[in-house]
Parts: sequence; C-alpha cells; structure tokens
Amino acid sequence: MSENIELPPIADVPIPDHIPEDDHWWFASRTLVINTLMKQVLPRTDGLQLLDIGCGAGNMIHHLSRYGHVKGLEVDARPVRQARLRGYDVDLFDAQDPFPFEDGTFDVATALDVIEHVDDDMAVLKEAFRVLKPGGHMVVTVPAFMFLWSHNDEINAHKRRYTAGELESKMQAAGFSLRRLSYNNFFVFPLAAPLIMLRRGRKEPELASHHLQEDEYQVEMEPASPAVNSVLSVVGKIEAQLIKSLNLPFGTSLIAIAQKPA
Repeated sequence: MSENIELPPIADVPIPDHIPEDDHWWFASRTLVINTLMKQVLPRTDGLQLLDIGCGAGNMIHHLSRYGHVKGLEVDARPVRQARLRGYDVDLFDAQDPFPFEDGTFDVATALDVIEHVDDDMAVLKEAFRVLKPGGHMVVTVPAFMFLWSHNDEINAHKRRYTAGELESKMQAAGFSLRRLSYNNFFVFPLAAPLIMLRRGRKEPELASHHLQEDEYQVEMEPASPAVNSVLSVVGKIEAQLIKSLNLPFGTSLIAIAQKPA
C-alpha cells in the first residue's frame, strides 16, 4: 500500500524551472490561465505564503513559487515522495481533515483539480478559508459539466464535475467573495465534447493511474502527437490572452479566484 512508503527528507536541491509535465498542452494551457489570473488579482510581490492543497507530486509548485514560499499537502504517499525528491516542502495529509495550521497563516491557497476528488468538497473550501489571512486569495480549478463525464474521470477517481453556478455557490457558502470565475479550455470544448460522446462504450486508451496501479504516482496524461500538442499549446496561449479581459461562457474546465474578506 502507498501509505507504507517511507518518505524521504526534502531534497536540498534548487526548485526546477521546468518539469516534463510542462510540455503537455493540457498542463501548459492550464498553467498559463492560472498565472494570467493570479498576476491580475494577487499583490505584486514574491514574498507570499502559499498553501497548495492536494498538490500531488508538486507539478505546479515550481510555477507557484514565483509568488513566494509554497507548502504542499497531499493525501497519497507516492506523489509526496516524488515531490520531496524534487525539493518541494510537501507533507502527507488528508485535506478533508482540519488543516494543521493556525487561522490566518497563508496569503494564498490553491486547490488545482483537487476538490472533485473528495467526498466533502465544502470541508476543503472551509478549511482553506480558515487558514487564509484576511484579504487572502483562493485559487480553484475543477473539471466542468457532468455531461462530459468520461473514462478520464474514472481513472482520476473523480466524484463530480462542476458548473460555474455550482462552484460559485460552494465558494460563497465557504465565505469567499468571487474575484474571477471563468470556464477554460474554451476552444477545445467543441472538439472534446463530441469526442467524449463518440468514445462512450468503446475501447479507451490505456493510461497509467496511481488510483489503479500501485507502482504509479500520478495519472498519465493522454499522449498527443507533436503536431497536435504544438497546435493545442498555441490555442492555450490565445485563450490565456482572452481570459485577461472576459470570463469565458463554456469549456471543459473551470477556474475561480476568490477572496477572504479583509
């Protein structure tokens, strides 16, 4: 069982500028959108205290580190081990339990494709609210629309997908005020939705998943040919520019940035 993995100390190595996941169009596009909105909303400083909830192997920590020090929490020992080998400050912890921090500890909390995995998403949002400083910000990304449920949701052990209205209601119920709420993967949506429908009942790509295989530490992204990956990466750059000035009306994912009242 993954819980029996001996966790190494945090490696004394520089935080990497780049990891292999950055090359996949989905990760690259999501990162661009997250950074675009964070730069728009957060204070202009690199001295913030950040909490990355459900951080996995720390695939976003090197990006988040440009804003300050990042503390990571992750429920599975296998990605925690990988994160620590990368030099990330990550602890093994179930985010559905009360967080091991005092009230008002962090400037920013992130839950990047996390709350769809847990039974009690409100527990995570309420604890994030508690440990944020007054005026602090919460960044959340989630998959959108239950009608897009697919094999990818199954191998990721998702519990649900969200609409913008559902995510807004939950974040407001946790105490937050929304600063930005937008769908993303807007341009991909018209291609992805029919493809998901066509694949139902057919053989799906065989992708590794730590939810299914003990020797994996994360879910494998569906490969794209170099040409497709390049095109979709460019599409992601266009979308990141568009989302600067407007909230997109649909997409395969959602991003929200909310604030704890000062």
